[in-house]
Amino acid sequence: MTTPLIEFRDVTKCFGNRTVLEGVNLKIYEGEITTIIGLSGAGKSVLLKHIIGLLKPDRGTIFFRGKPIAHMQKQEIKEFFSKMSYMFQGNALFDSLTVYENIALPLVETTNLKKDKIHRRVMARVKQTELTEAIHKYPSELSGGMQKRAALARALVTDPQIVLFDEPTTGQDPVRKNAILSMIAQYQKKFGFTAIMVSHEIPDVYFISNRVLALYDRKIVFQGTPEELEEFDHPFNDEVISSLESLQKELTGLYSRRQFKILNSAHLKRKRSAEPYAIVVFTLVDMNFIIANLGSDLAYDALQRMCTYIDKHFGVIGGLSARFSTSEIVTMLPHSDLEEAQNILDDFIKDFEGEGIESFWNWIKANKWETIAEPVTFTIVAGVAEGTPVTKIENAIDLAKANQKEIWSAKVCRQGVNV
Repeated sequence: MTTPLIEFRDVTKCFGNRTVLEGVNLKIYEGEITTIIGLSGAGKSVLLKHIIGLLKPDRGTIFFRGKPIAHMQKQEIKEFFSKMSYMFQGNALFDSLTVYENIALPLVETTNLKKDKIHRRVMARVKQTELTEAIHKYPSELSGGMQKRAALARALVTDPQIVLFDEPTTGQDPVRKNAILSMIAQYQKKFGFTAIMVSHEIPDVYFISNRVLALYDRKIVFQGTPEELEEFDHPFNDEVISSLESLQKELTGLYSRRQFKILNSAHLKRKRSAEPYAIVVFTLVDMNFIIANLGSDLAYDALQRMCTYIDKHFGVIGGLSARFSTSEIVTMLPHSDLEEAQNILDDFIKDFEGEGIESFWNWIKANKWETIAEPVTFTIVAGVAEGTPVTKIENAIDLAKANQKEIWSAKVCRQGVNV
């Protein structure tokens, strides 16, 4: 069995008469994105501060690679914490330093690298986080999103093995929230660090997480995959998930996967066993390529536009839509069969080719596409399938994905757009 990178056993922390963590047990594995979720004030940030050594437990033991940190020699502890980087909730950028100086600070303070090597590493992170035009600006001159990117660049500049993110999307607009999460996932995949994140962005954070830890009533009540959490039968799901997952509607107007399943189940229970329903699956193709070439902001802005347009047309006829992955939207039409659903999709395509393309043109004109490095193609595919209450909805979704065909495409380059 794999030894956890970090493990808590019966960790308890009190502040005066208030117990924040009580008998916490958790495991974090190397090379994964682990997200800690829970209501505000539940103790998520306190838990993170125990991992990074800013706080020590009143009772219990914290292990690193199977060894109690309390039993380590000073040099071992120093090496352990030197492998970590921390992105604070409020960014913690120094107002008196430029973006460049803020990002360079960890290298200046903790390494003996020469100035030219520091410059190369800083500029590499600046480019990756789309901050080239802001390197000589001060934090007060930046938008909230750019401040987040500067804080992320600083957290990554030391090439850490473990990065802790404390509410990295707090205070961001819906598009920026997803852009930051996407950025974290991209860098984690590229550099292979272990990411430990505190977040309340349910369910968006599920799309990038390998494991989720649920902190509820001072304890970790769940550890597992996002898919396993959806089936978790516990008051946590009722009190926490239901109160937080409505945040998903800020981005797309769509339901979360959990809401989608609950509502679908309710519809199917009212239907006769042979009475059909229809599934439509939409996908914005090659989202990673779009992000790599346009940046996270524009990529998620494009996704937002696609989602809101789908909900606008299918929601009014009783369709239930949910974002199932980074760029995949699943819509259930509870009162339609395959033929009717295909006709509805055909009408949607016609509307999109009119109003949708006009909206796309306006979006193109509002952005500086003359700076694009290479052509980027936006392609939407869609597929339809039919199911019945006695078949698994997952099977209908898989069949709809297998039936997907291109319904719209546009190539954007410096010269303009071809639709």
